[in-house]
Amino acid sequence: MSYQNLRTKALPRVDVKILVNFLVLSGVATLLPALIHIQWVTGPIVNAILFLSVVLVGGRNAILIGLIPSIMALFFGLLPTPLAPMIPFIMIGNAILIVIFDMLKNNYWLGVFVASGVKFLFLYFSYSAIIDLIFKKDLAPKIAQMLSWPQFATAVLGGIIAFGILKILKYKKFTDKPGLSETQ
Repeated sequence: MSYQNLRTKALPRVDVKILVNFLVLSGVATLLPALIHIQWVTGPIVNAILFLSVVLVGGRNAILIGLIPSIMALFFGLLPTPLAPMIPFIMIGNAILIVIFDMLKNNYWLGVFVASGVKFLFLYFSYSAIIDLIFKKDLAPKIAQMLSWPQFATAVLGGIIAFGILKILKYKKFTDKPGLSETQ
């Protein structure tokens, strides 16, 4: 077998646009928690990155990007250290948001609201189930505040931000994804 045959059969072609989008989105997801320590700013932007990732780089790649922000938030202090046991749940919540939005992305707003709602419910019930096992009673109210309704609100805000960015990208022809309209 020649090198050319091996290259065409064994090595996948790299889509440069997807690679660049992946690097930019994962870079923002990595740096944002280091720069901004306010949940109401970081949360919507991270969720916007997750929604954008589904559209621009695909669901599988988006899941990889969705793993980054939780670790960086803990590392840079946005997520309080006592919440470290919740990181796997937050990562799963991000994956849930991505998978559901990916399944429903043809109806953008339905996808945003359903994915945001299921992510919120997963995090809320995960927190509720393990609060007594892991956390001290004095931390419970702060944890409840971070992992309750703000999760839904920041996810929906992220969907709104992502929609605006997608409209701009479509206008500038950086994306060729059809079907993104205000009626969806």
